Amino acid sequence: MTNTPRGSGKNDSEEIIRVRLPKRKNQEIFGRAELMLGANHIRVRCEDGVTRTGRIKGKIKKRLWIREGDLLIVVPWSFQDEKCDIVYRYIRPQVDWLQKHNYIR
Repeated sequence: MTNTPRGSGKNDSEEIIRVRLPKRKNQEIFGRAELMLGANHIRVRCEDGVTRTGRIKGKIKKRLWIREGDLLIVVPWSFQDEKCDIVYRYIRPQVDWLQKHNYIR
């Protein structure tokens, strides 16, 4: 047994992270949570420059918390452009990976 600190055997810069990208064929785009509106609704600034009211789908509502400033994947509604569905939330290491690989700024 060696006297090295725990976790030092792994180089953090080479850590492989699985990152889900928006599926453009499903009209998915990046968005940033701006303001919590209550009742599972969030104001989202989308990558196309439009501010939309996002609805947290029931599938992810039970699993994770979304806070202001989080990076999201949203699907704009086809019949009402000022609204969207939130389908995915990125965690901090995934956001860092996206920035490093120039998917977001």
